[in-house]
Amino acid sequence: MKISGRNKLEATVKEVVKGTVMAKIVMDYKGTELVAAITIDSVEDLNLVPGDKVTALVKATEMMVLK
Repeated sequence: MKISGRNKLEATVKEVVKGTVMAKIVMDYKGTELVAAITIDSVEDLNLVPGDKVTALVKATEMMVLK
């Protein structure tokens, strides 16, 4: 599969927390915790479980800086 996004981070799923509609996916990327919110349908389609090797794609339309 090809994708135009360039911010691809190879990570490992640490935790999957399912809600009623959405799920929180906690991943480890080189010792840094990443968290994504995805639909329950996507969790089930991907069969995501802790320990899975995944690629986190980051696409943001805005970035803020706080000091």
